[in-house]
Amino acid sequence: MHKKIEPKPLTLQTIINFSVSKFSKCPAVSFVDGTPITYSELGEKMEEISAMLFSLGLSKGDKVALLSHNMPNWVIAYFSVVANGLIIVPILPDFTREEIENVLIHSESKAMFISEKLLSRVEGLELPLLEATILLDTFSSVDDSCGFSLNAKLPEIKIQEDDTAAIIYTSGTTGRSKGVMLSHRNLAFTAMQSYTFQSIDSSDVFLSLLPLSHTYENTIGMIYPVIYGASIFYLEKPPTAAALMPALAKIRPTMMLAVPLIMEKLYKSQIQSKFVKNGFKRMIYKTPFFRVLIHRIAGKKLFQTFGGRLKFFGIGGAKLDSRVERFLKEARFPYAIGYGLTETAPLLAGAGTHQTKLQSTGFAVQGVQLKLNNPDKKGVGEIWAKGPNVMQGYYKNAEATSEVLTKDGWFKTGDYGRFDSHKRLYVKGRMKNTIVGASGENIYPEDIETVINNQQFVVESLVIEEDGFLVAKVLVDLDHLEKSIEHFKSVIEDKKEKHLLWKQNFTKEVNAKLNRVSQIKRVDIIDEPFEKTASQKIKRFLYTKKSDKKTDKK
Repeated sequence: MHKKIEPKPLTLQTIINFSVSKFSKCPAVSFVDGTPITYSELGEKMEEISAMLFSLGLSKGDKVALLSHNMPNWVIAYFSVVANGLIIVPILPDFTREEIENVLIHSESKAMFISEKLLSRVEGLELPLLEATILLDTFSSVDDSCGFSLNAKLPEIKIQEDDTAAIIYTSGTTGRSKGVMLSHRNLAFTAMQSYTFQSIDSSDVFLSLLPLSHTYENTIGMIYPVIYGASIFYLEKPPTAAALMPALAKIRPTMMLAVPLIMEKLYKSQIQSKFVKNGFKRMIYKTPFFRVLIHRIAGKKLFQTFGGRLKFFGIGGAKLDSRVERFLKEARFPYAIGYGLTETAPLLAGAGTHQTKLQSTGFAVQGVQLKLNNPDKKGVGEIWAKGPNVMQGYYKNAEATSEVLTKDGWFKTGDYGRFDSHKRLYVKGRMKNTIVGASGENIYPEDIETVINNQQFVVESLVIEEDGFLVAKVLVDLDHLEKSIEHFKSVIEDKKEKHLLWKQNFTKEVNAKLNRVSQIKRVDIIDEPFEKTASQKIKRFLYTKKSDKKTDKK
């Protein structure tokens, strides 16, 4: 049995230096269709890139931005920066031009790594502090004006655990981006403690799908495997089914991280759709004995689709649909659940593959304290956290920092949750999304959305309050719906009527599954998918009337 590795001091410099020497011959990073570079080659390349950065006149504490989709060079650039006392500013590839400009200016980044594909996003921006722009694909200068040398001597830099390693700008569901300052201790501690949920070693193979600029993939999908000399593979294209299936067959990963959306789509297209086609199949699927049997068979198939070696499929970033989770459990698929925020680097609670319990996000990370502030009669309160993974604060924003960090170091997550008798955490939803009902009770829109999303033909939904009533905005799979309503195309008027009838039945069906205070008053069918953050959470602020009212007042 391999032992847990505990880096001392808890810095990214310790981690990378240890891995480069201990796992020198092991494959480190690669594209799925590429040739992996070893840890020793990773170390050599890092020294070269670090020397290049220091030859530009950068010194400890300077910021270096990183804007690119996942690739092996992303990992090289990241460690070249953080292992030598510079601060990395990873930018999400789906940020708009304005957001990128704001991040570069606000963070005072002096250099930037950028992939060729995203160059157009920064062309023509006024960035007086930016001294060098480096193409990530080739590690060459974008313009020849900046004079860096590849054989410059690297200064000896001692890094402390409390030094800032990264500033991560969250794409947040509120629309205003804040720079989260994470120290070396924050990131190294979370990566180290991931071992308590799932042990790994140098024979493990990670397939990385989520953006590396997101703390979840960054800490658990990159820093964690590096500690143990595991290998990480990246897709050259976005993770659509067409790109993913051959990659799974080729790499046969043992470890993967995903957001719920990936599994929910799979469940809807592969499992649910097959058992709602006719009455007989529906009846069989509703019988628990047959359902478990069907799920077990489907689970074996799914496991083979993922390459047949999967030990750990981590799901985080948003709440997992209860029916999808029931399927994964009954299918004996090796899924695990995690909960956390960028501000906590990110993991606060988790459940390994053998600890999962329906709709729970598991137990507090070892060494992290969790408590519920001001719980109500049902034991639901705001989740507060304290530990070595809690951020240093928001960069250049003392006011926002003091709103979420108490004087004695508790971080207010802004999420409602409760514990069961075994100290398992259940997250109820974001406080700012919670709707207060007519009698003062809390209504969690996420719970209602889970019920709606489980209905046939529903792609996704959002529940908001309008004029004191609950309204569901629903994106429907119209092709499927139209096929199921016979002769749907007969006449336009008829079509409208059938649509209306379907909406009425739909509302009735949903309300039958909800308690009295959570009943839906109206269903609005929308045409376009909702706008989402990097972790695939819907940007609610764009769809609520409250935000309209706020802007009116200004």
